[in-house]
Amino acid sequence: MKDSRRTNTVTNSIAILETVADSGTGVTAKEIAERLGLAPATTYRLLNSLVADEYLVRTADLRGFALGARLRGLAAAITVPAVPTTARALLDDFRASTRFAVHLMNFRPAAIQVINEDPDHPIPGERELARHLHASAAGKLLLSSHTEWRAMVAAPARIAARTKIDHAALATDLQSIREAGYARAADELVPGIACLALPVYKSSGTLAGALCLSGPSNRLSVLETHRDTARDCAARLGPLLY
Repeated sequence: MKDSRRTNTVTNSIAILETVADSGTGVTAKEIAERLGLAPATTYRLLNSLVADEYLVRTADLRGFALGARLRGLAAAITVPAVPTTARALLDDFRASTRFAVHLMNFRPAAIQVINEDPDHPIPGERELARHLHASAAGKLLLSSHTEWRAMVAAPARIAARTKIDHAALATDLQSIREAGYARAADELVPGIACLALPVYKSSGTLAGALCLSGPSNRLSVLETHRDTARDCAARLGPLLY
């Protein structure tokens, strides 16, 4: 019975959030209750809880409700930035100049989003890429921009044979990335795969994403010959994206 009540609470809370999103700022508790067929007491209890947790906020007149900062943050986290036509054309031109895979990543404060995947070379280990920042070139590039990076990888997991799981070794890698201005990794996320990650910056100079060039790890030296061209492409992408 207890689990059933908890399920109903979660279901009804989500329904309330959806109703506020659909109805817009100012929808009242009475309107929400009527629309969902909930008892007024249940509606008020759930609304108060959602306000306390910052998923909803009360409007200035205290009569209605609107989406809160916490919910907007969740929405932002799953929203994939649009890649404009000019940026896609630039990526296509760069892909035509190399036989390696070219992917474009967007950085959240502590996460990576793939916003333009090479259509001819799907990303191997995409789930691990998103979950284990310490095991990929893009993830290390992101970590290198944070002074508190250890908190983001408190317990590094070994994803492949050459994955670095020691904080001291990672610290050395990240310092090298800061000095070189780009990141590389080989056989750390997916066996047999190497990657270079070139930074994409906002006009303010803030790191915003990465242009990644990947291929077989036994061709890492050849991959490196495209580094300067990739860096130039990444520099041109920044103003188009951000």
